[in-house]
Amino acid sequence: MANESQSPHDGPDEETIRLATQIFNAAREGEAENFRHWLAQGLPPNMRNHNGDSLLMLASYHGHVETTRVLLEHGADPELYNDRGQNPLAGAAFKGNLPMVRLLLEHGAAVDGTTPDGKTALMFAAMFDNGEIVDFLLARGADPRARESHGMTALELAAAMGAETTRERLAALGA
Repeated sequence: MANESQSPHDGPDEETIRLATQIFNAAREGEAENFRHWLAQGLPPNMRNHNGDSLLMLASYHGHVETTRVLLEHGADPELYNDRGQNPLAGAAFKGNLPMVRLLLEHGAAVDGTTPDGKTALMFAAMFDNGEIVDFLLARGADPRARESHGMTALELAAAMGAETTRERLAALGA
């Protein structure tokens, strides 16, 4: 039963919280059909949770290409960073998900967007030895000479992490 003395400034009611939880869980689980319906009914495509994670961030990080596509086609912003300064492209590179990296770039993600410590998607792919993603990002214009906050390039980060495949690829470029 709703508290009739509740002020609109007291925050969301239990039903609203339940619905929001359902929506964010659907993004994590990749429920593309639900999002087709909800977005057509007016769900904001850039809705965020208490951590600043957008629906797109959650769907892409958890590898749900079709749900991510639906969100992007309905106006979700691939450049929304969460409260920790993370972006969907860096998350996809970290996870080694080339189809997701491709989809995000096709829909406007900045190839050289950085986290607060200056790391790019290329750096994450290099550090975790995701050679296909390194090659793809380089082909899409990623800067192999970009430096993160400690002055390290993707090549140096790959070497520090023992990521031999990506270290060799970047070294061959003279990066």
